[in-house]
Amino acid sequence: MNTKCIIFDCDGVLVDTEKIGNGILLAMAAEHGFEMKLEDAYRDFNGRNLKECFQHIETAIDKKLPESFENEYRTKSFEAFRTQVKPMEGVVEFIEKLKIPYCVASSGPVDKIRLNLEVAGLLDKFENRIFSSYQINSWKPEPGIFLHAAKEMGFDVKDCIVVEDSKAGVKAGKSGGFKVYGFANGYNNEDLANEGAILFNSYEELENLLK
Repeated sequence: MNTKCIIFDCDGVLVDTEKIGNGILLAMAAEHGFEMKLEDAYRDFNGRNLKECFQHIETAIDKKLPESFENEYRTKSFEAFRTQVKPMEGVVEFIEKLKIPYCVASSGPVDKIRLNLEVAGLLDKFENRIFSSYQINSWKPEPGIFLHAAKEMGFDVKDCIVVEDSKAGVKAGKSGGFKVYGFANGYNNEDLANEGAILFNSYEELENLLK
């Protein structure tokens, strides 16, 4: 294939964390009067900077969340991730067949990315190829993290593809000039397609698309 490097998002692409993280966030926010369905959280929160998610909640409830809210959320989610995170179905087999370089570029902090990859049994496959928005202070939908990853991997944008599952992530990839493949999960199909992603439903399908 013409692609020389694959840049993966982490949550919802490599590791199955979205239901865990969103579930905890919605449960905590509900204690402060915020209501949202899980499928809407997938659409509005996935791929975004956590502070932007908090701002969304604060706007909806018209008051500030407690100062301890972020630390409490991170503690609860990290505890859940340590025991519940699994690799996305088919991703291990897909990666093991790759003959080209690949990396992970995520909006999350490095320690969160590493924890999720480790619990899912993927950390050894991405060691020294983990890029976080916190390292460059640029978050999706800005393209910075993908441009940074491509540069660090030593490839031009035109030689890389981005694999994403969020509207913000697809927007970031497309605005950076990347070809973006969107992992459709039933909640995000329309949003990803509207942002210009090439949709796939499984890693087997992605493998066929890239051949």
